[in-house]
Amino acid sequence: MAMPSASPVSIAIMAKAPIPGAAKTRLIPSIGAHAAAVLQERLTERAAITALAADIGPVTLWCTPDLAHGSFQNLAARVPIVLKQQPDGDLGIRMLGAIAAMQGSVLVIGSDCPALTRDHLRTAAATLNDSDVVLIPAEDGGYVLIGARAAYPEVFSGIAWGTASVLQETRARISSLGLKSADLPALWDLDTEADLARFEQMFPELAL
Repeated sequence: MAMPSASPVSIAIMAKAPIPGAAKTRLIPSIGAHAAAVLQERLTERAAITALAADIGPVTLWCTPDLAHGSFQNLAARVPIVLKQQPDGDLGIRMLGAIAAMQGSVLVIGSDCPALTRDHLRTAAATLNDSDVVLIPAEDGGYVLIGARAAYPEVFSGIAWGTASVLQETRARISSLGLKSADLPALWDLDTEADLARFEQMFPELAL
């Protein structure tokens, strides 16, 4: 088992408002816009609760398009998270902004990986004791978590986000900077109809 982190590690959750038609869009053809938005809301809440359960440092929910959505406000009223506005730009700019805004080491996650547990977060935080960057790959070629000791702009710029090459490109950037990185075992995220079936079987309490 990994040693505990030597100091607090912040967790930044990248979250999209559960607006019908704008949330989990790849699932809309199979389940409809309203159900996709409900799913987005449930996944975001699960991510926040998991992050808090890890108990490794402060948890911030980075919201888009803004902080005003009732789902964000209700969640912040119930659990001890801080709401922040995602900066404008592509995913890399938004993740980099979250890391740069925090003190010390930061783990960045989304809301699309229900398989992510508090132990994954604790292990990732502890890994940063000996590494500059830690990744949890996604089975589809991206990653479900990136953690860093500092903001490294080159790691997040010029990446073809949303493609199967994200992880490969990110590893190449990390290597080119001479940073020490570590990968933890891969997990799956929820994007497709097949992922939804897997989700419903593994997490019936969250199913629609």
